[in-house]
Amino acid sequence: MIRLPLLDPEAWDRFPDPRHALAEPNGLLAFGGDLSPQRLLAAYTHGIFPWFSEGEPILWWSPDPRCVFRTETARINRSLRRQLSGRHWRLTVDHAFDQVIRACAAPRTNDSGTWLVPAMIDAYVQLHRLGHAHSVEVWDGERLVGGIYGVAVGRLFCGESMFSAESGGSKLALVALARLLHDMDFPLIDTQVSNAHTLGLGAVEIPRGQFLQQVAQLGQRSGLVGSWAAFTPRLIQPCAAD
Repeated sequence: MIRLPLLDPEAWDRFPDPRHALAEPNGLLAFGGDLSPQRLLAAYTHGIFPWFSEGEPILWWSPDPRCVFRTETARINRSLRRQLSGRHWRLTVDHAFDQVIRACAAPRTNDSGTWLVPAMIDAYVQLHRLGHAHSVEVWDGERLVGGIYGVAVGRLFCGESMFSAESGGSKLALVALARLLHDMDFPLIDTQVSNAHTLGLGAVEIPRGQFLQQVAQLGQRSGLVGSWAAFTPRLIQPCAAD
């Protein structure tokens, strides 16, 4: 039987040591609490994130190893460039956060559900309105064809989810976000757990202990709270030379 710590509903900034998370399932740390902005921001500054399905209690995780994307390595590789050939997409920042998160929540092909339950959507929309959660959008005319969103704490960006309505949409959003973050002195995007999609774009796995050390340093640095919409002109252009 798995025994997990129950979070104190009154102590929004108190979490178990993430180094004590379970090995199986990998990274499961605690349950309970709430999805208030204060608790979410405290979780991310400790290298912890929520992930649960409809009907489950709120579950908190800190897996080992941790998957991260080093923003200095971001580039449009040959494969992505081929996907973008002949397309005239444009990119924006913080222009359609609600649309992006709801597109991320939509069931994928051959998938009957989503981990982005309504309570999660509401929580991140609130973080966005408070200036802590941000999105990059990819547009074909007025149609949203890709996007990514996440949470900024200090100078760490915690990537949450991304989507594509057209091939290459999420990849372009991730690369554009990474290059913008590098320009803004954010060295890492936390992608939580690895998958073929992010590894193919250059994400790497690092030990949780190393990740937590970097979180402690980056989370204490001054951040950029508020809308990032004004940074839109600084995004890469998908058809420009890389």
